[in-house]
Amino acid sequence: MKKIMIELRDSLYFLCSIQFWRMGVLWTFSIIYSYLQLWLNKVLFRKCKSYPRCSLKLSPSAAKRPVCVVTGATSGLGAAAALSLSKEGYYVVLAGRNAQKLSEAVKDIKRRQPDAYLKTFQVDLTSFESILMFKNSLQQWLLDSDMHPSIQLLVNNAGILATSRRFTAEGYDQMITTNYIAAFSVTNLLLPLLKNSSAPSRIVNVTSFTHRCVSGIDVCRKGLTGNDSLASKRYPCAQVYEYTKFCLLMFSFQLHRQFCLDGHSHQVSVIAADPGVVETNLMREVPSHLSFLAIRILKLLGLLQSPDNGVEAIIDASLAPPEVSGEYFFGGKGRVTKSSSLSYDPKLAEQLWTTSSNLFLELQLSYKNPAEKA
Repeated sequence: MKKIMIELRDSLYFLCSIQFWRMGVLWTFSIIYSYLQLWLNKVLFRKCKSYPRCSLKLSPSAAKRPVCVVTGATSGLGAAAALSLSKEGYYVVLAGRNAQKLSEAVKDIKRRQPDAYLKTFQVDLTSFESILMFKNSLQQWLLDSDMHPSIQLLVNNAGILATSRRFTAEGYDQMITTNYIAAFSVTNLLLPLLKNSSAPSRIVNVTSFTHRCVSGIDVCRKGLTGNDSLASKRYPCAQVYEYTKFCLLMFSFQLHRQFCLDGHSHQVSVIAADPGVVETNLMREVPSHLSFLAIRILKLLGLLQSPDNGVEAIIDASLAPPEVSGEYFFGGKGRVTKSSSLSYDPKLAEQLWTTSSNLFLELQLSYKNPAEKA
Protein backbone atom coordinates (compact mmCIF):
# COMPACT_ATOMS: atom_id res chain seq x y z
CA MET A 1 0.00 0.00 0.00
CA LYS A 2 2.84 2.36 0.89
CA LYS A 3 4.52 1.66 -2.45
CA ILE A 4 1.29 2.45 -4.33
CA MET A 5 0.90 5.74 -2.46
CA ILE A 6 4.49 6.71 -3.29
CA GLU A 7 3.93 5.92 -6.98
CA LEU A 8 0.71 7.96 -7.00
CA ARG A 9 2.49 10.87 -5.31
CA ASP A 10 5.34 10.74 -7.85
CA SER A 11 2.83 10.55 -10.71
CA LEU A 12 0.92 13.59 -9.43
CA TYR A 13 4.15 15.50 -8.90
CA PHE A 14 5.32 14.77 -12.44
CA LEU A 15 1.85 15.43 -13.88
CA CYS A 16 1.95 18.97 -12.47
CA SER A 17 5.33 19.73 -14.05
CA ILE A 18 5.95 21.71 -17.22
CA GLN A 19 8.13 18.87 -18.48
CA PHE A 20 5.22 16.42 -18.55
CA TRP A 21 3.03 18.74 -20.59
CA ARG A 22 5.93 19.58 -22.87
CA MET A 23 6.36 15.87 -23.56
CA GLY A 24 2.62 15.24 -23.82
CA VAL A 25 1.71 18.20 -26.03
CA LEU A 26 4.80 19.50 -27.88
CA TRP A 27 6.25 16.07 -28.60
CA THR A 28 2.91 14.84 -29.92
CA PHE A 29 2.57 17.86 -32.21
CA SER A 30 6.17 17.35 -33.38
CA ILE A 31 5.65 13.75 -34.46
CA ILE A 32 2.33 14.59 -36.14
CA TYR A 33 4.04 17.47 -37.97
CA SER A 34 6.81 15.14 -39.13
CA TYR A 35 4.33 12.71 -40.67
CA LEU A 36 2.29 15.58 -42.10
CA GLN A 37 5.44 16.90 -43.77
CA LEU A 38 5.98 13.51 -45.44
CA TRP A 39 2.38 13.45 -46.64
CA LEU A 40 2.53 17.00 -48.01
CA ASN A 41 5.78 16.27 -49.83
CA LYS A 42 4.22 13.24 -51.47
CA VAL A 43 0.69 14.46 -52.25
CA LEU A 44 0.95 18.22 -52.76
CA PHE A 45 4.55 19.05 -53.60
CA ARG A 46 5.46 15.79 -55.35
CA LYS A 47 8.89 16.03 -53.71
CA CYS A 48 8.93 12.79 -51.81
CA LYS A 49 12.54 11.62 -51.88
CA SER A 50 13.58 8.09 -50.97
CA TYR A 51 16.55 5.81 -51.41
CA PRO A 52 16.73 2.07 -52.06
CA ARG A 53 18.60 -0.34 -49.83
CA CYS A 54 21.84 -1.73 -51.19
CA SER A 55 22.83 -5.34 -50.63
CA LEU A 56 26.23 -6.21 -49.18
CA LYS A 57 28.86 -8.15 -51.09
CA LEU A 58 29.41 -11.00 -48.67
CA SER A 59 32.28 -13.39 -48.19
CA PRO A 60 31.78 -16.86 -46.70
CA SER A 61 34.69 -16.11 -44.36
CA ALA A 62 33.73 -14.45 -41.07
CA ALA A 63 37.04 -12.57 -41.05
CA LYS A 64 36.11 -10.83 -44.31
CA ARG A 65 32.60 -9.80 -43.33
CA PRO A 66 31.87 -6.06 -43.06
CA VAL A 67 31.83 -4.98 -39.41
CA CYS A 68 29.28 -2.68 -37.87
CA VAL A 69 29.13 -1.29 -34.32
CA VAL A 70 25.79 -0.61 -32.62
CA THR A 71 25.73 1.26 -29.30
CA GLY A 72 22.90 0.75 -26.84
CA ALA A 73 22.36 -2.69 -28.34
CA THR A 74 20.97 -4.53 -25.32
CA SER A 75 17.29 -3.80 -25.97
CA GLY A 76 14.77 -1.80 -27.97
CA LEU A 77 15.95 -0.19 -31.18
CA GLY A 78 19.58 -1.15 -30.63
CA ALA A 79 18.77 -4.85 -30.36
CA ALA A 80 16.39 -4.61 -33.32
CA ALA A 81 19.08 -2.88 -35.40
CA ALA A 82 21.64 -5.53 -34.45
CA LEU A 83 19.25 -8.27 -35.55
CA SER A 84 18.36 -6.59 -38.86
CA LEU A 85 21.99 -5.79 -39.71
CA SER A 86 23.07 -9.35 -38.90
CA LYS A 87 20.43 -10.56 -41.35
CA GLU A 88 21.97 -8.27 -43.96
CA GLY A 89 25.33 -10.00 -43.47
CA TYR A 90 27.21 -7.67 -41.14
CA TYR A 91 29.47 -8.93 -38.39
CA VAL A 92 27.66 -7.01 -35.66
CA VAL A 93 29.45 -5.61 -32.62
CA LEU A 94 26.95 -5.02 -29.81
CA ALA A 95 28.08 -2.36 -27.33
CA GLY A 96 26.22 -1.94 -24.06
CA ARG A 97 26.68 -1.30 -20.36
CA ASN A 98 25.08 -4.43 -18.90
CA ALA A 99 26.92 -7.71 -19.56
CA GLN A 100 23.90 -9.88 -18.74
CA LYS A 101 21.63 -7.93 -21.08
CA LEU A 102 24.24 -8.15 -23.82
CA SER A 103 24.29 -11.93 -23.38
CA GLU A 104 20.48 -12.07 -23.52
CA ALA A 105 20.43 -9.91 -26.66
CA VAL A 106 22.90 -12.26 -28.37
CA LYS A 107 20.81 -15.31 -27.42
CA ASP A 108 17.67 -13.67 -28.82
CA ILE A 109 19.38 -12.72 -32.09
CA LYS A 110 20.88 -16.21 -32.43
CA ARG A 111 17.44 -17.70 -31.88
CA ARG A 112 15.98 -15.59 -34.69
CA GLN A 113 19.09 -15.61 -36.91
CA PRO A 114 21.16 -18.75 -36.18
CA ASP A 115 23.99 -17.88 -38.58
CA ALA A 116 24.47 -14.35 -37.23
CA TYR A 117 28.04 -13.20 -36.59
CA LEU A 118 28.07 -11.31 -33.27
CA LYS A 119 30.57 -9.86 -30.81
CA THR A 120 29.81 -8.02 -27.57
CA PHE A 121 31.71 -5.33 -25.70
CA GLN A 122 30.77 -3.90 -22.33
CA VAL A 123 31.04 -0.10 -22.31
CA ASP A 124 29.69 2.63 -20.04
CA LEU A 125 28.98 5.60 -22.27
CA THR A 126 28.84 7.96 -19.29
CA SER A 127 32.55 7.29 -18.74
CA PHE A 128 35.13 8.54 -21.23
CA GLU A 129 37.67 6.11 -19.80
CA SER A 130 35.30 3.23 -20.55
CA ILE A 131 34.84 4.52 -24.10
CA LEU A 132 38.62 4.61 -24.57
CA MET A 133 38.89 1.04 -23.30
CA PHE A 134 36.13 -0.02 -25.71
CA LYS A 135 38.00 1.51 -28.64
CA ASN A 136 41.20 -0.29 -27.69
CA SER A 137 39.41 -3.60 -27.11
CA LEU A 138 37.69 -3.34 -30.48
CA GLN A 139 40.98 -2.70 -32.26
CA GLN A 140 42.62 -5.62 -30.45
CA TRP A 141 39.73 -7.94 -31.33
CA LEU A 142 40.03 -7.04 -35.02
CA LEU A 143 43.75 -7.79 -34.84
CA ASP A 144 43.36 -11.07 -32.91
CA SER A 145 40.58 -12.24 -35.26
CA ASP A 146 42.81 -11.69 -38.29
CA MET A 147 40.27 -9.18 -39.62
CA HIS A 148 40.99 -6.02 -41.57
CA PRO A 149 41.58 -3.14 -39.09
CA SER A 150 38.46 -1.28 -40.12
CA ILE A 151 34.72 -1.01 -39.58
CA GLN A 152 32.15 -0.23 -42.24
CA LEU A 153 29.23 1.03 -40.17
CA LEU A 154 28.77 2.83 -36.84
CA VAL A 155 25.25 3.23 -35.44
CA ASN A 156 25.16 5.69 -32.54
CA ASN A 157 21.88 4.53 -31.04
CA ALA A 158 22.39 4.71 -27.25
CA GLY A 159 20.16 7.18 -25.46
CA ILE A 160 18.34 7.77 -22.18
CA LEU A 161 15.57 9.99 -20.83
CA ALA A 162 16.59 10.88 -17.27
CA THR A 163 13.95 12.56 -15.11
CA SER A 164 16.40 13.66 -12.42
CA ARG A 165 19.65 15.60 -12.52
CA ARG A 166 22.69 13.31 -12.41
CA PHE A 167 26.33 13.90 -13.23
CA THR A 168 29.15 11.76 -14.61
CA ALA A 169 32.58 11.32 -13.03
CA GLU A 170 33.77 14.21 -15.23
CA GLY A 171 31.04 16.46 -13.81
CA TYR A 172 28.90 16.52 -16.96
CA ASP A 173 25.14 16.04 -17.17
CA GLN A 174 24.52 12.30 -17.55
CA MET A 175 21.78 12.54 -20.19
CA ILE A 176 23.76 14.98 -22.36
CA THR A 177 26.82 12.75 -22.01
CA THR A 178 25.01 9.55 -22.95
CA ASN A 179 22.96 10.99 -25.80
CA TYR A 180 25.44 13.36 -27.39
CA ILE A 181 28.96 13.67 -25.92
CA ALA A 182 29.42 9.88 -25.98
CA ALA A 183 28.28 9.69 -29.62
CA PHE A 184 30.66 12.50 -30.56
CA SER A 185 33.52 10.77 -28.70
CA VAL A 186 32.84 7.28 -30.07
CA THR A 187 32.61 8.65 -33.61
CA ASN A 188 35.90 10.53 -33.37
CA LEU A 189 37.71 7.62 -31.72
CA LEU A 190 36.48 5.11 -34.32
CA LEU A 191 36.93 7.45 -37.27
CA PRO A 192 40.36 6.02 -38.20
CA LEU A 193 38.77 2.55 -38.45
CA LEU A 194 35.96 3.92 -40.61
CA LYS A 195 38.40 5.74 -42.90
CA ASN A 196 40.58 2.63 -43.11
CA SER A 197 37.80 0.64 -44.76
CA SER A 198 38.46 -0.43 -48.34
CA ALA A 199 34.73 -0.03 -49.06
CA PRO A 200 32.71 3.14 -48.38
CA SER A 201 31.83 3.35 -44.68
CA ARG A 202 29.00 5.13 -42.86
CA ILE A 203 27.98 6.74 -39.57
CA VAL A 204 24.30 6.65 -38.63
CA ASN A 205 23.23 8.86 -35.75
CA VAL A 206 19.84 8.02 -34.24
CA THR A 207 18.11 11.30 -33.50
CA SER A 208 14.50 12.22 -32.70
CA PHE A 209 11.56 14.29 -33.91
CA THR A 210 11.73 16.04 -30.52
CA HIS A 211 14.54 18.19 -31.93
CA ARG A 212 11.76 20.24 -33.55
CA CYS A 213 10.84 21.58 -30.10
CA VAL A 214 14.18 23.39 -29.82
CA SER A 215 13.79 27.08 -30.67
CA GLY A 216 16.86 28.59 -29.05
CA ILE A 217 20.01 26.75 -28.08
CA ASP A 218 23.21 27.37 -26.15
CA VAL A 219 26.14 25.38 -27.53
CA CYS A 220 28.82 26.86 -25.29
CA ARG A 221 30.76 24.67 -22.86
CA LYS A 222 28.31 25.40 -20.03
CA GLY A 223 25.40 24.23 -22.16
CA LEU A 224 27.09 21.03 -23.36
CA THR A 225 28.13 19.97 -19.87
CA GLY A 226 24.64 20.67 -18.48
CA ASN A 227 25.75 23.28 -15.98
CA ASP A 228 23.40 25.89 -17.42
CA SER A 229 20.38 23.94 -16.05
CA LEU A 230 21.63 24.17 -12.46
CA ALA A 231 19.75 27.44 -12.01
CA SER A 232 16.40 25.64 -12.32
CA LYS A 233 15.18 23.86 -9.20
CA ARG A 234 13.53 21.04 -11.12
CA TYR A 235 15.48 19.19 -13.76
CA PRO A 236 14.16 20.19 -17.23
CA CYS A 237 14.32 16.60 -18.50
CA ALA A 238 12.21 17.09 -21.65
CA GLN A 239 14.19 20.13 -22.77
CA VAL A 240 17.52 18.45 -22.07
CA TYR A 241 16.45 15.41 -24.09
CA GLU A 242 15.38 17.63 -27.00
CA TYR A 243 18.70 19.47 -26.72
CA THR A 244 20.74 16.26 -26.96
CA LYS A 245 18.87 15.03 -30.02
CA PHE A 246 19.20 18.43 -31.68
CA CYS A 247 22.95 18.46 -31.02
CA LEU A 248 23.32 14.94 -32.44
CA LEU A 249 21.41 15.96 -35.56
CA MET A 250 23.43 19.12 -36.07
CA PHE A 251 26.65 17.17 -35.45
CA SER A 252 25.62 14.78 -38.25
CA PHE A 253 25.18 17.61 -40.73
CA GLN A 254 28.39 19.37 -39.68
CA LEU A 255 30.45 16.17 -39.88
CA HIS A 256 29.08 15.67 -43.40
CA ARG A 257 30.22 19.20 -44.30
CA GLN A 258 33.64 18.53 -42.81
CA PHE A 259 34.06 15.39 -44.91
CA CYS A 260 33.06 17.29 -48.03
CA LEU A 261 35.65 19.99 -47.29
CA ASP A 262 38.35 17.41 -46.51
CA GLY A 263 37.56 15.34 -49.57
CA HIS A 264 36.41 12.30 -47.55
CA SER A 265 32.71 12.47 -48.45
CA HIS A 266 33.14 9.64 -50.98
CA GLN A 267 34.78 7.48 -48.30
CA VAL A 268 32.73 8.10 -45.13
CA SER A 269 29.10 9.20 -45.22
CA VAL A 270 27.02 10.53 -42.32
CA ILE A 271 23.26 10.14 -41.98
CA ALA A 272 20.74 11.04 -39.28
CA ALA A 273 17.91 8.58 -38.70
CA ASP A 274 14.69 9.31 -36.82
CA PRO A 275 12.70 6.17 -35.91
CA GLY A 276 9.65 8.11 -34.69
CA VAL A 277 7.76 6.94 -31.58
CA VAL A 278 8.85 3.43 -30.61
CA GLU A 279 7.78 1.29 -27.67
CA THR A 280 11.08 0.85 -25.82
CA ASN A 281 12.17 1.27 -22.21
CA LEU A 282 13.14 4.91 -22.84
CA MET A 283 10.32 6.05 -20.54
CA ARG A 284 11.35 3.77 -17.66
CA GLU A 285 12.08 6.72 -15.33
CA VAL A 286 8.69 8.32 -15.96
CA PRO A 287 6.15 7.28 -13.27
CA SER A 288 4.60 3.99 -14.39
CA HIS A 289 1.00 5.27 -14.31
CA LEU A 290 1.85 8.13 -16.66
CA SER A 291 4.02 6.09 -19.02
CA PHE A 292 1.23 3.50 -19.29
CA LEU A 293 -1.26 6.28 -20.09
CA ALA A 294 1.09 7.76 -22.70
CA ILE A 295 1.53 4.39 -24.39
CA ARG A 296 -2.23 3.85 -24.53
CA ILE A 297 -2.86 7.28 -26.09
CA LEU A 298 -0.07 6.88 -28.65
CA LYS A 299 -1.45 3.49 -29.64
CA LEU A 300 -4.93 4.98 -30.08
CA LEU A 301 -3.44 7.71 -32.29
CA GLY A 302 -1.63 5.06 -34.35
CA LEU A 303 1.73 6.67 -33.65
CA LEU A 304 3.39 3.96 -31.54
CA GLN A 305 5.57 1.40 -33.31
CA SER A 306 7.25 -1.78 -32.17
CA PRO A 307 11.09 -1.82 -32.26
CA ASP A 308 10.98 -4.16 -35.28
CA ASN A 309 8.97 -1.55 -37.21
CA GLY A 310 10.62 1.56 -35.78
CA VAL A 311 14.07 0.32 -36.74
CA GLU A 312 13.23 0.64 -40.45
CA ALA A 313 14.52 4.23 -40.69
CA ILE A 314 17.82 3.16 -39.12
CA ILE A 315 18.24 0.25 -41.53
CA ASP A 316 17.22 2.45 -44.48
CA ALA A 317 19.97 4.89 -43.51
CA SER A 318 22.51 2.11 -42.95
CA LEU A 319 21.91 0.48 -46.33
CA ALA A 320 21.33 3.57 -48.48
CA PRO A 321 23.62 3.97 -51.53
CA PRO A 322 27.22 4.94 -50.59
CA GLU A 323 26.92 8.41 -52.11
CA VAL A 324 24.02 9.36 -49.81
CA SER A 325 25.17 11.60 -46.96
CA GLY A 326 23.93 14.56 -44.92
CA GLU A 327 20.32 13.34 -45.07
CA TYR A 328 17.59 12.99 -42.45
CA PHE A 329 15.79 9.64 -42.74
CA PHE A 330 12.29 9.42 -41.28
CA GLY A 331 9.16 7.35 -41.81
CA GLY A 332 10.65 4.15 -43.22
CA LYS A 333 10.49 3.02 -46.87
CA GLY A 334 13.81 4.78 -47.51
CA ARG A 335 12.19 8.19 -47.17
CA VAL A 336 14.07 11.35 -46.26
CA THR A 337 12.65 14.70 -45.23
CA LYS A 338 13.76 18.04 -43.81
CA SER A 339 14.55 18.51 -40.15
CA SER A 340 13.95 21.83 -38.39
CA SER A 341 15.32 24.92 -40.13
CA LEU A 342 17.50 25.69 -37.11
CA SER A 343 19.34 22.38 -37.50
CA TYR A 344 20.75 23.60 -40.83
CA ASP A 345 22.24 26.81 -39.37
CA PRO A 346 25.94 26.59 -40.42
CA LYS A 347 27.15 29.20 -37.93
CA LEU A 348 25.50 27.43 -35.01
CA ALA A 349 26.84 24.10 -36.28
CA GLU A 350 30.40 25.47 -36.34
CA GLN A 351 30.00 26.72 -32.77
CA LEU A 352 28.74 23.30 -31.67
CA TRP A 353 31.61 21.60 -33.50
CA THR A 354 34.22 23.85 -31.87
CA THR A 355 32.81 23.42 -28.36
CA SER A 356 32.42 19.65 -28.77
CA SER A 357 35.93 19.28 -30.18
CA ASN A 358 37.45 21.27 -27.32
CA LEU A 359 35.52 19.17 -24.81
CA PHE A 360 36.66 15.97 -26.51
CA LEU A 361 40.29 17.16 -26.44
CA GLU A 362 39.97 17.96 -22.73
CA LEU A 363 38.67 14.47 -22.05
CA GLN A 364 41.50 12.89 -24.03
CA LEU A 365 44.08 14.87 -22.05
CA SER A 366 42.37 14.06 -18.75
CA TYR A 367 42.50 10.30 -19.26
CA LYS A 368 45.67 8.48 -20.01
CA ASN A 369 45.02 5.85 -22.67
CA PRO A 370 44.14 2.64 -20.76
CA ALA A 371 46.38 0.66 -23.13
CA GLU A 372 49.38 2.68 -21.96
CA LYS A 373 48.67 1.87 -18.32
CA ALA A 374 49.21 -1.83 -18.79
